[in-house]
Amino acid sequence: MDFPPGTINPAKRNEDALSFLATRRSRPPKMLAAPAPDRAALREILEIAARVPDHGKLEPWRFVVLEKAALDRLAEEAAVFAATHNLPEDKAAKGVNQFAQSPLCVALIAVPRPTDKVPQIEQTLSVGAAGMQLVNAALAAGWGASWLTGWVALDERFTGPAFGLKAGEWVAGLIHIGTEAHQPPERPRPNMDAITTWVEA
Repeated sequence: MDFPPGTINPAKRNEDALSFLATRRSRPPKMLAAPAPDRAALREILEIAARVPDHGKLEPWRFVVLEKAALDRLAEEAAVFAATHNLPEDKAAKGVNQFAQSPLCVALIAVPRPTDKVPQIEQTLSVGAAGMQLVNAALAAGWGASWLTGWVALDERFTGPAFGLKAGEWVAGLIHIGTEAHQPPERPRPNMDAITTWVEA
């Protein structure tokens, strides 16, 4: 059967997937509660997260899973770090609360691979794809999830020892996952006409 130009066979259109992507919404740690996914459930999510564009099959990312005891420890370490380095109180609290409020967190670690064939920017984009895939996989599995950074992900003085980073590695994000305790309101979305250019010839 032929279909009009610009359309696709309706049998190949995944309405459930499109509806999910059109309505997906992150849930920050303060809106999450226990339980979090167990290791078997999280492994499924991580396997999906790793199914992303990866030029050269370099796997320029890895995952550090932070369970509740580890998060409590990191909250204490973050508080000590903030006090030692005289961070502003509000800034310090945001970092500490990321760990204290989260039932489970996956630190997405960028692992740049030395190669002349795949530019670093492509590797970084693959890391970003893994982060987005991780969040969406968790949401699709019925959990609440969000991708955050902040100083606890960006300050190398803290992240190196906190996450056991090796030379050249850096934290791309902290993906918090748990049971949705509160539903956030919808937020403004981009004006598609303002950010889209159609090139006809």
